[in-house]
Amino acid sequence: MSLNDSIVLITGASSGIGKSCAVKFAEAGARLILTARRKNLISKLAEDLKKAHGTNAVVFQLDVRDHAAVKKTIGDLPSAWKAIDVLVNNAGLSRGFDKLHEGKREDWEEMIDTNVKGLLYVSREVIPGMVKRGKGTIINIGSIAGHEVYPRGNVYCATKHAVDALTKGLRMDLVDTPLRVCTVDPGLVETEFSKVRFRGDEEKAKVVYQNLKPLEPDDVADTVVFCASRPPHVQVAEVIILPTAQASTTMVHRKGT
Repeated sequence: MSLNDSIVLITGASSGIGKSCAVKFAEAGARLILTARRKNLISKLAEDLKKAHGTNAVVFQLDVRDHAAVKKTIGDLPSAWKAIDVLVNNAGLSRGFDKLHEGKREDWEEMIDTNVKGLLYVSREVIPGMVKRGKGTIINIGSIAGHEVYPRGNVYCATKHAVDALTKGLRMDLVDTPLRVCTVDPGLVETEFSKVRFRGDEEKAKVVYQNLKPLEPDDVADTVVFCASRPPHVQVAEVIILPTAQASTTMVHRKGT
């Protein structure tokens, strides 16, 4: 299925997987709606994509945790941008690496509000239009942490298990429509993820990817575009994508160890 001139909404598009998805969809000829908290970064990305590919893109500063802002942003889209063909629910994060009984409430709330409620808020505003038009693909960025829990991953893993459950439930809810619901669930990907988890501690973040070749954001973005570009009768329900050196959440082969 050609993505040329399709309208693709990507949340959390300022860096990492979201940014790579924007680039890959631009290369496929799509029009982009880019959202993120850091508007300066998505504005620069939109400019770069315009120069490189002639991409038509609009940008909106958006924190998906803010229900009113999500509702207004989607509701106020110009008429030429309302018919969203592909939704990439990418915005997400992890905070902290504590045992549950030592965890911080503010970390829990930020993860739940972003990873679960944010996905719900955006989906609730976008999907009804897709149903009405009889066309659309929803791609949720999950994680291997949505399939396996790992030590000290408690609440983050719970949020990604929730994404997995919501994806499956949504697929059931939309089974009598032409809409497709997919989840792409990566293992170790070198992005700002660990830096955010450890609140800017570069040394701790580097250790996560030490002595192995992790996935790159482009690897995940290629998979997302693959899901979106299948023929209309093909629904790629779930993809777990890992570095070759990773077998599970906790089993990783590091050179020299």
